[in-house]
Amino acid sequence: MSTEKLSLSNYFEQNMESWNDRVPVHLKSEFYNVDAFLKGESALTEIEQKYLGIVSGKRVLHLQCHFGMDTLSISRLGADCVGIDFSNAAIQEARKLNELCSLNATFYESNVYDTLDLGLGLFDSVFTSYGTICWLPDLDLWAKVIADSLRKNGEFYIADFHPTLYMFDFNTNQLSYPYFNTGNPFTEVESGTYADPTHEKQIVSHFWSHSLDEIINSLLNHGLQLTVFKEFDFSPYNCFPGMKQIEVNRYQFGNEALKIPHIYLIKATKIK
Repeated sequence: MSTEKLSLSNYFEQNMESWNDRVPVHLKSEFYNVDAFLKGESALTEIEQKYLGIVSGKRVLHLQCHFGMDTLSISRLGADCVGIDFSNAAIQEARKLNELCSLNATFYESNVYDTLDLGLGLFDSVFTSYGTICWLPDLDLWAKVIADSLRKNGEFYIADFHPTLYMFDFNTNQLSYPYFNTGNPFTEVESGTYADPTHEKQIVSHFWSHSLDEIINSLLNHGLQLTVFKEFDFSPYNCFPGMKQIEVNRYQFGNEALKIPHIYLIKATKIK
């Protein structure tokens, strides 16, 4: 773990390269299980399936969509979906999956912060999930993109890893990262990815810490009203070192008796 002094564009460029490197590994991984998805299995977790709500007939914007399996799973539920990701390799694969699934989702290569420049119009719902905002330094700008992409009474949905969980170095089980955002990114060089730890290529990543205070207030400050807030003591993904399976598709890190928060869920409605 380290901090680096680079320009913001360099952080984004290196992160984009790291996600481009991940794409071919993830496509082949059991973690993503693309074959099962192509046969009709949903990529949405039990949390989305319970809390996302009715999306049929709605126009949905998915920010940081990777290669689009969640986007396409929402499209299968009857939504008109647009997926955004800064990885050109991921977007190319998302378009291929869209064609293979005979769906009508649309995918754009774009940094989250540049979404409004695409001229996509307004949406009934904006969706993002799992390992997204840690790649963004400025949540005020993020929240502005969300608010300005929503129609009045439109809904925002995020389920992501809890900032308390992100404080841990999963390899040492030690608290190693700050809870509050200092403005400076952390830099890690790791071999493999969460989807395939055996992959040998080293990947450089830069990420930021964000507290619940920062996340929620950025949304409130841009005219969104909190309607649902939930915390979960499990992860639907086995994506960090040292996790233990406790039920089907439920995993925990650390001492099970402590029940530290793993996931938070926010739903918010645009009121202005």
